[in-house]
Formats: sequence, C-alpha cells, structure tokens
Amino acid sequence: QVQLVESGGGLVQAESSLRLSCVASVRTFNNYAMAWFRQAPGKEREFVAAISRLGTSTYYADSVKGRFTISRNNAKNTVLLDMNNLKPDDTAVYYCAAVWRLSGGAPTKRDEYNYWGQGTQVTVSS
Repeated sequence: QVQLVESGGGLVQAESSLRLSCVASVRTFNNYAMAWFRQAPGKEREFVAAISRLGTSTYYADSVKGRFTISRNNAKNTVLLDMNNLKPDDTAVYYCAAVWRLSGGAPTKRDEYNYWGQGTQVTVSS
C-alpha cells in the first residue's frame, strides 16, 4: 500500500510560481513511476507531468511544457512539481499518483495509476 500526501497549493496571481510536493509512505519508492494530474471544476482529471522511477525520463502535457518541471528525490520519497508563469487556466486540484513500474518510463494515462493522493488546490487569479 502506498500513501501519498500533497502539499504546496495556494492562491497566487497569474505569472507567479508555485512548488507542489508529494511525499510517499513506501519503502520501495524508487520502484514507482510518479505523476501529477489535475482536475478543474466540471472537467475530467487530466495528465500534467510524469517521471520514471529513477528520474531519467520525464513527460509533460503540451499545456504545461516549458512552464512546469517535475523532479523526484528518491532518498526523501518525494516528487516535486515546479510551476512557473502560472495562468488562470492552471486553476485546479492537483493530484499526485504512483504506479509500480520497473521499466518503460512512466505512464501518462490516468487509468494506469493505482495510488492517488487527496489533492491540493491551486488557484491562479488574473
């Protein structure tokens, strides 16, 4: 069982930056691919970014490419999402997700992840 706890959300102005953190309570964190998804009111949960188990491969949604950076620290069981140049359209609840994945990078589809955090709210005002 993997427990994921996100933090770092908040209310910011457009063009600001924010860092989200996700801490995993699992002994073998470096055997899990990790990802961030987000869900805006009235919309489906969508992929934001993913990172392979050792951090060698990263993947981004087109809407955040060049603005968001995903990284991980396996010694601290932590995955980060650095968000720059935030836009009002980035307003959503952001979820951390995990899946056991020893090879093949990291999935980008929601259904491939089986562990989820509770989410952290990010609100970007114009």
